[in-house]
Formats: sequence, C-alpha cells, structure tokens
Amino acid sequence: MGVYVKSKMAAACVRTLGKVGRLVLETPACRAANSYAAVPRITLRGSNRSYGTGAGGFRSNPFFTPQLRSVRVLGCSFLLGGGLGLYQTLKLTFQRHLAEEEAKPSGSGAEVKLTLYQYKTCPFCSKVRAFLDYHGLPYEIVEVNPVMRKEIKWSSYRKVPILMVNDTMQLNDSSVIISTLRTSLISREKTISQILECYPKMTSKNDSGKEVVEYNNKYWIMVAGGEEEKLYPEKGARIEEIKWRKWADDWLVHLISPNVYRTPTEALTSFDYIVREGKFGTFEGFFAKYVGAAAMWLISKRLKSRHNLQNDVRQDLYKAANDWVAAIGKERKFMGGEEPNLADLAVFGVLGVMECSPLAFNDMMENTKIKPWYRRMEKATHQNKAKH
Repeated sequence: MGVYVKSKMAAACVRTLGKVGRLVLETPACRAANSYAAVPRITLRGSNRSYGTGAGGFRSNPFFTPQLRSVRVLGCSFLLGGGLGLYQTLKLTFQRHLAEEEAKPSGSGAEVKLTLYQYKTCPFCSKVRAFLDYHGLPYEIVEVNPVMRKEIKWSSYRKVPILMVNDTMQLNDSSVIISTLRTSLISREKTISQILECYPKMTSKNDSGKEVVEYNNKYWIMVAGGEEEKLYPEKGARIEEIKWRKWADDWLVHLISPNVYRTPTEALTSFDYIVREGKFGTFEGFFAKYVGAAAMWLISKRLKSRHNLQNDVRQDLYKAANDWVAAIGKERKFMGGEEPNLADLAVFGVLGVMECSPLAFNDMMENTKIKPWYRRMEKATHQNKAKH
C-alpha cells in the first residue's frame, strides 16, 4: 500500500474523530437555549453563574452547568485527539515508507545494491547468476574461499549462494533468492522483506540426525489475479515451471559432480579452473588443485552410488538433457515460450558450471539434443546482461 493511500486512510480516520467531536458539541445538552450560548462565557469571581455578552448586557445562562462543561471538554478532546492522531499517523506512515524504500527491488524507482557471495563452480550460485544476468540486474560478486570461507564468517548461514540487498538484508537458498526477486520485479508495491515472509524457513532432522533447513513455497512466485495471468498466459505453465525448477535442484544438480570429476584427469582439469577462478594463495592453490581433485574424484564415486547413477554417469547426463529438450517440445524456443522462464534459467545455470570441464561439457553438447536450446539461452542471457 502506497504512502498516498495510507495518508488518505489516516485523514479519513481523523475526519471521523472530528465528526464525533462535532456531534458531541451539537448535542442538546451542549447547545444553549438562546443565541448567547454561542459566545464566550465569563465567570465572575465568587459566583457560580455564567454570563454571555450581547445586546442585552449580561444574562444568566442556566445551561452552562458542570455537566455541560464535561460534555464540551469531551468534544474538544475528540477534536484535539483527531489532530494529534493525524500528526502521529502521518509521521509514522512516512517513516515506514522511507524504511521500505530501502528494500524495494530494482525497477521500482529505488537503487538497490545486490552482492552475491558465491563459489564460481557452484551450480546453485550459477543459477542465481543466470537469473540476475537475464533480468539485467546489476550485482557485485564476492568469491568465497571454499576452504576457509572467511568471506562469510559474519553469517550464521554457512552455505552459498548468499545474496545481500543494500548490505542489510540477507537472502539464502538459490531458489528462494530467485523467487523473491522475480516476485519483486512483478509486484513492485511489495518490499523484499514483505515477500520473504512468504517463504518461511523450516528446520528438521534427516534420517542420519543432521539438521536440515528447508523453505516453504520456494518455487512459487507470489502473484495472483491479473499478475498471474500475465506471467503464465498458458494453462498449466505455472505448474510446469515449478516441476522443472524442482527437477533441476533434486536431480540435475546431482549429475554434475560425478561427470565433472569422473576420472582423475577430468578432476584435475576442473580443479585447475577452480583454482584460477577462485581466491587461493600459491600454496593453498597447489593444495586445492591436487588434494581437492583427488578428494572430489572419490566423492563423485560416493555420489554415483547415493543417487543410483549408472556405471557410465555420462548416460544419466545425456538422458537428463534429452528429457529436458523433450519437455520443451519442438514448438517452443524455451519452456517459457518466446522468452525463458525460471525453469529455463535454472537448468541453464546448473549445466553452465560444466564448462569448467571441457570434456564433460563437450560430450553433453555433442551427444544430446540440448545444444540449440543452450545457445539460445546464452544469447538471451548475455544480451540482457550487456544492457546494464
């Protein structure tokens, strides 16, 4: 609700108080029986009678009794209270309005500073970058050291991505970040803090007793009515977008590490890229490249078993890529139609991190039908990024 609307509501409340005050003053007990009751009263010292001034001189006014005085005081209180209420309401309204302006999204008339704390090769971070780039939202990047993580030591949330808004508001979880920002770009009267309330954090423990944090509604864009029809003109488009965004998080992302670190050679190639792009010192970089590559090669074996992947993990990657292309169909450029939707951006972001491993990435591009869609996504994302 805008400040103008709030001010009108405040004024309406005060007018109501004023009417009450006037009604009190207009009651029979408060009105004088003659015209002299309307003029100021003068109480003579030592007398309990009141007098009005007029053509006839001083006249006795039996209506101005202690009871009448109380009624008049009550009426004046309503009027005075209305004035004070208007002042306080407008004051608080403008204060709140100014505070909310600080958290308004880009495009709503306020400049917003976005800072993304990330790992370059994290698929969840890559999802957020794809969204920000496609929507032309300027942002700064803080590359987090994956070993020490000193860049986010101020945060109790120890994962990436983290998106800071104006250095004061923290958004966690890639899908929550994307849904919140997308909602803010559409419903520009809502502040980011208001939108975040729609994605409450839920904490639970998994089968191994480890604490797990999840966010309700994180795949939903909080729009309704005309906004929903404009964003999702095709029947079932909203549910389709949610389904494939969830698929990217729950399945596709788990195919990346087993394919990127499939062999010791591929693991070394990937970590060479990670060290070059990340924040590593000379010794730390050497340690990360060789020890990290060996560790991730072993971890990729465990991931393959945990997610029931085929012995040749490339086959699962190829199937996932082709399933995605089949879901888009031959009639659409993107799952969103003529323009990418959030599912397109999620899948593009996840697959994009594979470029750190040229062998795995090129195998996917050459052995599946995904290449034309991927190149269209590259073009759309980079074009919009270049505008800002």
